[in-house]
Amino acid sequence: MAVAADVTVGVIGLGSMGLGMAQTLAQKEFATLGFDLSQDRLKLAAESGVQPLSSLGEAFEKSGFLVFSLPTAKDVAKVVNDNLQILKDRGDRRLIIIDTSTSEPDVSRDLAAQLAALGHGFLDAPVSGGPAGAASGKLAMMIGGADGDLANAMPVIEAMTAKALHVGPSGAGNVAKLVNNLLAAAHMVTTSEGLKLALAAGIDPEAALRVVNAASGRSMISEVHFPTWVMSDRFDSGFSMGLMRKDVRLAKELADRTDALLPLSDVVAQLWAGSDWADTDDFTRMGSFKSLK
Repeated sequence: MAVAADVTVGVIGLGSMGLGMAQTLAQKEFATLGFDLSQDRLKLAAESGVQPLSSLGEAFEKSGFLVFSLPTAKDVAKVVNDNLQILKDRGDRRLIIIDTSTSEPDVSRDLAAQLAALGHGFLDAPVSGGPAGAASGKLAMMIGGADGDLANAMPVIEAMTAKALHVGPSGAGNVAKLVNNLLAAAHMVTTSEGLKLALAAGIDPEAALRVVNAASGRSMISEVHFPTWVMSDRFDSGFSMGLMRKDVRLAKELADRTDALLPLSDVVAQLWAGSDWADTDDFTRMGSFKSLK
C-alpha cells in the first residue's frame, strides 16, 4: 500500500487498543501523533515513533485524520464538542474522524451530521481483534458513514485492519459492533456451560472443547478465547468485564428502543449485569467453568 508522505494521523486514547493502533500507523510510515491523559502511555507511544501531544487541541489542529479509541459515547461526544471551534477554524483543511470506540449509533449519527455541516467527516468504525490485532494491524473494522469519507480514509483504515466492512450509513458500524459483542458475550456463557456439562458428566473439558471446535458448536470464543485465556487460567485478554457489560447493556437498550424481542439475549444481559466479577477483571473470567455451583 502506498502511503502519502504528508498524511498525518492523530490517535486520541492510547489504551490497550489505541496504543497498538498508533504504533502500527507509525510502523507503516504515517506521521503519527498521539494524545492520552496518562504520561506513561504517551511515553510508550513515543518509544514507538509516535509524536506525543500535550493537548487535544493540537491533535485537531495538526491531523488530517483522527483515530479515536475512547471508553464511551459520552467521551467521544465531549472530545468533539470541546474542539468545535478548531474544526470551524480549519476552513478548507478537511478532517476525517475514524471513531474506533464501541459507541452508540445515535451519538455517531449526530456527530456525523454536525461535522458534515462544518465540512468534515466522521466514521463510526468500531473494531474487533483485541490488543494483538491492534498491534499487528489485523483488526476487523465495521464501518458506518458516507462513501466519500470512507474512500478518503481507506489508506489509514487499511493500515490498521485485515478486514474493513462498510455496513451502511452513520451509526451502522456501531449497530454491527453491538450485535457482534452481544453474540460474543452469549458465546462466552454458552461455551462455559457446555464445558461444565462435560466436566459434570466425567468428560475432560479440553477433549470436549476439541470436539466443539471441530464441529458446529464452535465460535471465535471457543476457538481462541477458551484455549488461550480460559483453559490456561490466564484471564488476560485485554478486554475488561466493565467494557463487555457496557456493550451488552447498550445492545439491550438498542433492542428495547427498536422493540426487538430477544428472550435469550435478555437472559445473557442479566447474567453479565449480575456477575460477581469486578469491572476491572478480564471479561474471559465469565468463561470460568471449573466451579459446578
